[in-house]
Amino acid sequence: MSHLTKGQSGALDLSLSALPPGTEILSLAGALPVEALYPGDKIITRDGGAQPLLEITRHEVPGDLRFIRVQEDALGGKPTREIILPENQRVLLRDWRAQALFGTPQARVPLSRLVDGEFLSWTDARPEALLTLRFKHEHILYADGIELFSAAPTNVQA
Repeated sequence: MSHLTKGQSGALDLSLSALPPGTEILSLAGALPVEALYPGDKIITRDGGAQPLLEITRHEVPGDLRFIRVQEDALGGKPTREIILPENQRVLLRDWRAQALFGTPQARVPLSRLVDGEFLSWTDARPEALLTLRFKHEHILYADGIELFSAAPTNVQA
């Protein structure tokens, strides 16, 4: 049996916080590919220290989802390698870009707002799947060095 939960189509806006296989997530066990994580693993977050992963879900890639290619070092030395992410994956900016573009020392923005055609560009490339990570609360993860937002927690109705 797999440790990955199979996602249901239409249940989640994957453009907001989903990662392609191979994305390295910083955990207490080191930087691990997202697909190697298990519920219960402690993931290092910017905003909450080490947090237990509650669920990892694998989703098929919707046909209408657009992707952005982020070149290595495109965001102030990050990411550590080229990565392809959904258009509205939210990122935490904490460098000159936040001040220059948004007038604040740090900004939470979708990648689509940062496309410049050179370092961040639209691409027709598509990952084989997307994975979402869920915690008790939404957190900021280190994914290939970029500070990205996790999926929002699922509210379970009793």
